Amino acid sequence: MSKTIIVGANHAGIAAANTLLDNYKDQEVVMIDRNTNLSYLGCGTALWVGRQIDSFENLFYTKKEEFEAKGATIHMETTVDKIDFDKKVVYCKKKDGSEFAEAYDKVILATGSAPISPNIPGKDLKNVEFLKLFQDGQTVDAAMAQSEINTVAVIGAGYIGVEIAEAAKRRGKNVLLFDAEERCLPNYYDKWFTDDMDKVLSDNGIELHYNELAKEYKGTDKVEAIVTDKGEYPVDLVINAIGFKPNNQLGKDHLKLFINGAYLVDNHQQTSDPDVYAVGDCATIYSNAVQDTTYIALATNAVRSGIVGAHNVAGTPLEAIGVQGSNGISIFGYNMVSTGLTVQEAEKAGFKVKYTEFEDTQKPGFMSENNTVKIRIVYEEESRRVVGAQMASYTDISMGIHMFSLAVEESVTIDKLKLLDIFFLPHFNQPYNYITMAALSAE
Repeated sequence: MSKTIIVGANHAGIAAANTLLDNYKDQEVVMIDRNTNLSYLGCGTALWVGRQIDSFENLFYTKKEEFEAKGATIHMETTVDKIDFDKKVVYCKKKDGSEFAEAYDKVILATGSAPISPNIPGKDLKNVEFLKLFQDGQTVDAAMAQSEINTVAVIGAGYIGVEIAEAAKRRGKNVLLFDAEERCLPNYYDKWFTDDMDKVLSDNGIELHYNELAKEYKGTDKVEAIVTDKGEYPVDLVINAIGFKPNNQLGKDHLKLFINGAYLVDNHQQTSDPDVYAVGDCATIYSNAVQDTTYIALATNAVRSGIVGAHNVAGTPLEAIGVQGSNGISIFGYNMVSTGLTVQEAEKAGFKVKYTEFEDTQKPGFMSENNTVKIRIVYEEESRRVVGAQMASYTDISMGIHMFSLAVEESVTIDKLKLLDIFFLPHFNQPYNYITMAALSAE
């Protein structure tokens, strides 16, 4: 028997544990997590808080007992204080204060990420919250139910910030959305798309405060106001959604790190220590768009990396194929999806790119329930390989982005898409499909 300890039991850790337990009978698996629960789908928090779904129960897709039934040993509400990588021992402390140690043959670090906390005056006031764990969602949800909570400030207009701003508005609150950038979602979409999303937010009553930097939270016991570099605003609740950083506390002094502090791993998820693997948000990942190692914290990436890491731990060589960072968001019914690089991000990464775009209705004009679709395809100027795509509509066009994800992965050129076999039927699309038209319009 070979003993593998998995530190962290959310998406990446769960995927690793399932892979080991389901495929390798010679594996002794020990799972350690400091939380009370596992498998929480944090991407559904805003749906629950905004009452778009009835409850949080179905946001958990597995439970401790299912792993125990497969033979795993699980320690919940247990903190890993340190790891002796030379002696290969993990030192743990339970909630009741008792301590124990576990030796290992291999260890998989699946410690995820931690929210970035703005180091400003008033950050420790009551009603200044984050949104990461299930317990954070419970706290925010309970705050929304209080009659004295009328105005909510959301700090950060990335995915989580925009989603929780919508949720707060759906709960009848006055919502102020702040970001130091000039627009929402700048890492995922170009301005042509985010201008539309900003209009959706504004039209639905969310007050946008861009190019504003939070400087201070004021209050005696609870937060009463937020001070930015442009003004002061009375608020009753602050939700910090600035972003996340990799949780590298256990291995930062032993393992090689990426520029942002993530554990540097190869395409087997192996770290600089051959007996230590890292998966999920605490580790690097290979981007097929950039064609280099990078950091992309997404649940889908976490699951894939957990599977790859576990097979390699068990002795089955398996290489990760890289990712494109495919993602999507739906706010007040408006859907945006993207994969790979935007024009802005491509240029920031040093690529010379061009783009082609098109806008049309999803179906022929004689069809009912017909919405406009916007598409932009980003491609490298010299090689002409597709490096990214963005799409937006009130229609669900999400499946289309998967084709572009594969195109980025396989280095498909923009010219290859011009005569792509795309079927036509009035129920679904136009005779001259917007994907075809965008590709044909490329320089």
